[in-house]
Formats: sequence, C-alpha cells, structure tokens
Amino acid sequence: MRKLIRKGKIVLLALLLVCMALPVLSAEAALKRGSRGDDVTAVQKRLKQWGYYDGAVDGIYGYATERAVRWFQQKNGLTVDGVVGEKTAAAMGLNLSSTVSSQTKPASGDVYLLAQCIYSESRGEPYKGQVAVGAVVLNRVKSSAFPNSISGVIFQKGAFSAVDDGQINLTPNDTALKAARDAMNGWDPTSGCLYYYNPAKTSNRWIRSRPIVVRIGEHVFCK
Repeated sequence: MRKLIRKGKIVLLALLLVCMALPVLSAEAALKRGSRGDDVTAVQKRLKQWGYYDGAVDGIYGYATERAVRWFQQKNGLTVDGVVGEKTAAAMGLNLSSTVSSQTKPASGDVYLLAQCIYSESRGEPYKGQVAVGAVVLNRVKSSAFPNSISGVIFQKGAFSAVDDGQINLTPNDTALKAARDAMNGWDPTSGCLYYYNPAKTSNRWIRSRPIVVRIGEHVFCK
C-alpha cells in the first residue's frame, strides 16, 4: 500500500512539473490599470500621438492612461472598459507581447490593420481600387506631412470616415487582406497619390480642388 501511495506521489509530481513547463495561455491577455512595461509605453505613445493622452510616456498604466484608452474606445466603437485587450490593441495597430492570438486573425499587425481600412473604405470597389486605397495609406506614411506609421495615418483625426463611424472595426475579407499585401509589396495604382474621394458623396471644396491623377471605380485619386 505504501508503495502505491509513493508511486502515486511520484506520478503527481511529474505531472505538476510538466504543467509548470508548459506556456501559460490566457483567453485574452490584456493591459489595464496597474500594468507596466514596453507594451504600456507603446499604447501611451500611440494615444499621445493621436491626441487622446497628454500624460507622461512612462510605461505605467495609471488613471490618465485608462482615461485615454476609454476615450479612444468610445471614439472607435469599441467596448468602453479602459482595458487594452485584443480588439483595442488591434484598433491601435499594436501586436502586444501576449495580447493578440495568431489563431484569432488571418493576419496581424500592419497588414491586418491596412486590410481593415481597405475593407471599410472600399469594399465593393474593383480590386485595383482596393489596392489603391491601401497605397494611399502607405504614401501618407512616407510623406512628412502625415504620421510615419500605418496606424498613425489611419487613426489620424478626421482622416478616414470609416474610423469616424466605427466601420474600421469590421472584419476584412480575403480580398481586402490580399489587397493590403499587394500594396505593402509595392503595387501603387495611384502613382503616389495622397488623397481619394467619391465625387458622388463628397462636397468638400478643398479635396475637390486637388489635382486628379486617376479614377478607379467610384473613387478619384489625387495629390
């Protein structure tokens, strides 16, 4: 009997050691009040760049950071809980250390965010026109007149109507993902354009004054 108990203890100890060696996975790792580190710094930098946060970029998730996250979530149609979870991180264009699971999205980081923009702004347009929308975003990244990151360009205040009305959070289809990859691989059907609009839906005089380079589908692209 003692031998059986001893063997049972050995087996239990072995199982515990195996479990300790496995990576700990959570359904949704998140940043929240009290979190610290590089991921928090990345969040603070993005929010500060976009005008949501005016505190110190110190890697400490305090009240000011939480308040800025809530404001960002409210403006972008996300659940307003002050927590940077999977959806909020994706909306910021961030791939946090343990936040975004590769099993939940067909792509991640800049490609996925660009695809979200393409899908929300130009689904229904010809494929070339969808690539063109992605190219405009990338052309802005290269321009000194705009933020120097894809997320910065997309979430710049007033830049895209899909961000203003929350459609940016729609799940992109395979076509939008392919268009994002083609744009990032260098295809630019606009020849360097920084703007586009739909003449049937836009009455803004300034955008209509820009020199038109090409028309693709319902959009005209201009510099």
